[in-house]
Parts: sequence; C-alpha cells; structure tokens
Amino acid sequence: MRRKRIVELVFALAGAGIGASYFPLIWLLLQVRYGTLLNNVITNAIIGAIIFYIISLLSGNYILKGMDQIEAQLTKQSPLKLLFSTIGLIVGLVVAILISTVFFRAQSFFLHTIIPIILMLVFGYFGFRIGNGQSWSRIFNFRGRRSETTSKSDDKIIDKPIDKNYHHYKILDTNILIDGRIYDIVKTGFIEGTLLVPNFVLYELQYIADSSDSVKRVRGRRGLDILNKLREDKLIPIEMSEKDYEDIDEVDSKLIQLAKDINGVIITNDYNLNKVIQFQNVKVFNINALANALRQKILPGDKLNVMVVKNGTERQQGVAYLDDGTMVVVEEGRYFFNQHIDVIVTSAIQTDAGKMIFARPEHSTKNISDDNEKDDGKSSEDQKDQNQPKTNQK
Repeated sequence: MRRKRIVELVFALAGAGIGASYFPLIWLLLQVRYGTLLNNVITNAIIGAIIFYIISLLSGNYILKGMDQIEAQLTKQSPLKLLFSTIGLIVGLVVAILISTVFFRAQSFFLHTIIPIILMLVFGYFGFRIGNGQSWSRIFNFRGRRSETTSKSDDKIIDKPIDKNYHHYKILDTNILIDGRIYDIVKTGFIEGTLLVPNFVLYELQYIADSSDSVKRVRGRRGLDILNKLREDKLIPIEMSEKDYEDIDEVDSKLIQLAKDINGVIITNDYNLNKVIQFQNVKVFNINALANALRQKILPGDKLNVMVVKNGTERQQGVAYLDDGTMVVVEEGRYFFNQHIDVIVTSAIQTDAGKMIFARPEHSTKNISDDNEKDDGKSSEDQKDQNQPKTNQK
C-alpha cells in the first residue's frame, strides 16, 4: 500500500510539472489567453496533477508488478555485473550528451530534441550491454588462481552454484507464529538462513489479536509474543518484508507468491496450506510432519502405561494420550476411566494428521493367552488319550 502511494505521488508531481510547462500551448490552440483564471501556472499544474493521478490509479498495479519483476531480475545478478553495467550505462549516456551538443543549437525540433533522445537510448543501451559482458568480470576476478594439479572435477564442484538447493529466506505464516513451536525449533539450531515475516502476516496477526472473540484474541497475542521473543533473543536473523500484492486477497496466496519471487521456503503447520503449496512448485517445511518423524516408533506388541481420560466413539472404548499427544484407543477402556493401566498395542495407523494407536488392557490379553494355553493343553491331552492303545478287558 505504501509503495502504491509513492507511485501515485510521483505521477501527481510529474503531472503538475508537465501541466505547468505544456498546457499553455494547448490553451493557445484553444485561443485562451495566458494569465486568465483558466490558463495560469497554478491551474495548469493542478489539472496536470489530477490527470496523472487518475492515470496512476489505473496503471499503478501494473507498474508495481513490473518493478517487482525488475527487482527479482536484479537480485539474481552478481554485484560485479551490476557495477559494470551501471558504469557502462553512465559512459554511454555521457558520450551521447557530448555528441548531442552539436544538435542543441539547431532550429529544428527534430534535430535539437528527437536526435539527442535517440542517441541517449542507443548509446545507453550499448553501454549497459558492454558493461554486462562476461569479459569484465573475468578481468577483475580477484580470486586466487587454482593450482595446476587441481582436477577438472574439482573445478566443476567449486564452480557449481551453492544456492541451487539452498533457500536463504524461511517465510513464517500466521499459524506457525500462533502455534509457538517455531521458537523451540529455532533454539535447537536446526533452521539456518533468515526468518522472514511479511507485513500482511503481521497485519493478520494484529487483526486476530484485536478480535472480539476471547479465544482468537489470546491466539493472536500469543503469536505476537512469539515474534517478539524471536527478535529479542536474536537466535537467528529475522527480517520484515514490506512487499505486498494488491491484486491478491488471500494471505496464503500472497505467501506462495512471495516465496516464488524470493526463492524462499514457507514454514507452516497448516494442513490445507501444505496441500495447496504442493501444486505451486514451492518448498514448504511442515512442523507437524517434523513432529511425526521425531515421535517414537510404536509397534504391535509394545507395552504402554496410559491414563484413560474420556470415552471413545465405539462401545466400551476409552481414549488416552501419550506425552507427545498421540491418541491411544483402548478397547474396554471405558471401565478404567481416570485410571492408569498397562496396555498392549494391537495396531497403529499413520495418517497425515498424526498417528492413532489401538491397544487392549494387559490383563485382557493375559486372560486370552491363558485361555488359549488351557485350550491347547486340553486338546493335546484329549489327543493323547485317543492315541493310547486300547487293552482287552477280561
């Protein structure tokens, strides 16, 4: 929004200057004398400013989009190339001005105005292209020479761009700040680069913190507290981005577009956003997937001690939770409400939303095993009796 205001202000100032300079010629064609209420410096400047302000309202978004594209292209260039390109452009413009001095005293409008403009465009373009050439960067390449014994394979490894699979900016969305676990992950040092918080995410966080709903208000304030802790503790570099997209309404879509523009990674715990990003060719770090990967592997037959805290959806089921939040569905667990019991895992299901474990009380499995052993013993004794030879009774 601030950038758009600046563009509108620049257009208005340019329109005021053009109106004050060239509108008298138009009034002269319309036979309006200079110095009247309609034809004077102030009126012409105001009319020009209004006209150009309206033009900026119609074309402001396209201008900002073009500026973003130019900025994205410039950020991809090396500083050395940009330096020599700028020097080449300046040299080309200076040469064009020196040549144009011959035409400045000419009486023809074409010679004293059009020809210098054409010369500036041509010489400026060629100066920029020459400065952008590869030869200059090679001449002023101050890196030390490699030894002759270095193999060609080593040269390929050194010359390979190190940022192909490296994403410097890690973009935080609203949900990850409200969640709060990003602070603990940053403390471990597993995240490198720079955390980036866009202004539109901060505005959404402030909107939630100012909500009339008490639950939303607490969540929003928690997100702001986490952001302040990240900035105060200085565990990792964190920056704010003023880039906004006026033509995009949803915050998630803005995040995806920002990640594309700066080659960044979105850190989130939003399940739906994670699914959408997969189709947008954007890298995403999902801390829920990280948490699931770090949970202990529980296999059928493992023994757990849990506390049944509520009833399950099916009859006689109870629900318990492990320390990491994994839900355990206990068969016949309804009879052990608010009790710590030992259970034996029967199966485990892994889903995108998390892991679900099914178990039975240990005493129940013991009874079943004892009954099975008894049944097996009886069947073996019966079989033994049947196999004994019959004796003739006298």
